[in-house]
Amino acid sequence: MRAHSLAHLSDGELLRDLAALLAHDRTTTAALLAHLAEVDARRLYLPAAYPSMFAYCVHELRLSEDAAYNRIQAARVARQFPIIFDAVADGRLHLSGVVMLAPYLTAETVAPLLQAAAHKTKSEIELLVAERFPRSEMLALVEAIPGSPPTASRDLLAPGQVCDPCAAARRAVPDPQAPGPVEPVVPRSKVTPVAPQRFALQLTMGQAMQDKLRYAQELLSHQIPSGDVAQVLERALDALIAKLEPRKFAATRKPRPRPRPATAGRRHIPAAVKRAVWQRDGGQCTFVSAAGQRCPARRLIEFDHLDPVARGGQATVDRIQLRCRAHNQFAAECTFGTAFMDNKRQAARAARASAAAAAQDVVPWLRRLGFRADEARRAAAHCETIPDAPLEERVRVALSFCCPRPPSHSRAVMNPT
Repeated sequence: MRAHSLAHLSDGELLRDLAALLAHDRTTTAALLAHLAEVDARRLYLPAAYPSMFAYCVHELRLSEDAAYNRIQAARVARQFPIIFDAVADGRLHLSGVVMLAPYLTAETVAPLLQAAAHKTKSEIELLVAERFPRSEMLALVEAIPGSPPTASRDLLAPGQVCDPCAAARRAVPDPQAPGPVEPVVPRSKVTPVAPQRFALQLTMGQAMQDKLRYAQELLSHQIPSGDVAQVLERALDALIAKLEPRKFAATRKPRPRPRPATAGRRHIPAAVKRAVWQRDGGQCTFVSAAGQRCPARRLIEFDHLDPVARGGQATVDRIQLRCRAHNQFAAECTFGTAFMDNKRQAARAARASAAAAAQDVVPWLRRLGFRADEARRAAAHCETIPDAPLEERVRVALSFCCPRPPSHSRAVMNPT
């Protein structure tokens, strides 16, 4: 307590100490941003058993959600433009200013913008941005922020050996000039506790959702005469969960008496195995750090083979585990190497782009046959699995999606001459 009692200091000493502490805090903030940027770039949150840099800052470093978001954004843009570190360290630019300027910073604009924003308040920087980058007067109703995963559970362990975190982290170092990966974002729909086991929900909905809500209230008017929105939403969530659980982990009330056996070297996972693994792992990523921290992620959960399928791994309960997408990819990098996985991802992206382009070739022909634009796009999407097929064959596949029997004149349209 004595260390925080300053009554014995004179006015001059108090002001001098305050100025010194503030200068030290700015220097420390710049150093903190540099460390966060490096940890983010090396993806060291993965071997520490967190699915994202945001989760690592909130749950491991104990930052608030807002503090974590702002510091991660500032760290990434400062890594891209290192002169920001100096501007923060000497007090020319505060953290909020860095975040506000981040969307507008390029190699050409960073120097003049930092000079114009030097020593300005948050309000003054807002005015500066509005003057140089005018936007529509229409205000956005929804703002996107990184989602925060649930609290970690330390008493559950992964059913298998995890890879060496240090070695994997060294292999995962990307281009030092590239910003770190962006966390998933969710709409700012506020759920606020107001009483024990009671929560207030605040959201903004579109016209389509409003129409669906009213229609649901009408359909439930006998069961819920008041049309209470909370009761209607609970009914809707019950129905949605019952529909999603069978898709996610093959949940069913009547499992088959003789489950389908697993086959080595195949990616198919029998439904019985999915159910058992999901129940055993609690629907949570099973990656565990060297310090015993289990990944808290329950979003983007995937079934992962402990023994890679490419090496004959079998889909049995003891050889399948739950992993979040980030740690599933991280484990693949540990096994096959970062360069190999990067090449695989680039090839997959190129294949998807090629398939999408091939599908778009079908749209004009469907439009000539009288289909609406939205119908043509939906039908053309079914051709993405055969991008190398002739155009006539892709049109035939699209037509089979639209109608059971393609029009007899479709072949003639393909050969208008």
